Amino acid sequence: MAGGKRVPKTNPRIEAYGTVDELNAFIACLLDTVDDREDREFLWRIQNNLFTVGAYLATESDGKRCSVAPEEIEALEKEMDLIDELVPPLKAFVLPGGCPSNSGAHVCRTVCRRAERGIYRIAGQEEIDPVVLQYINRLSDYFFLFARKQNFIYGISEITWNKPCI
Repeated sequence: MAGGKRVPKTNPRIEAYGTVDELNAFIACLLDTVDDREDREFLWRIQNNLFTVGAYLATESDGKRCSVAPEEIEALEKEMDLIDELVPPLKAFVLPGGCPSNSGAHVCRTVCRRAERGIYRIAGQEEIDPVVLQYINRLSDYFFLFARKQNFIYGISEITWNKPCI
């Protein structure tokens, strides 16, 4: 842990900040497939925020607040609104895939959800800054919309779920 405290590798904080670190690495892979400058800059902004979240999780909270500003949640929501206006309305469940940046964004979405579950495990035992929980929750939604945007800008039809068992 930051500050030198030794804990088992299975400690929920180690698991959570390790998953946040994994998400950051997958965003780096996603960046390698994204050409748009504004999208790249927004993804770098997310990476910086995730580094802050990871540092927060690596430190015993003792009621401390994370330095990710609530405005970062607003920035995610604004970006999601822009994407939502761009892509066609969702009419069916969509499967990951279509182009490399879509697939990469879906990997980021699923790793982000795992990080969120890990952070909630910590929150069940001790106080976690609500901004962290809100940011991670909104971030996974952002990656879903970002994935849809990638197929849209490349002119690739979304792959819809064929629900044979229902």
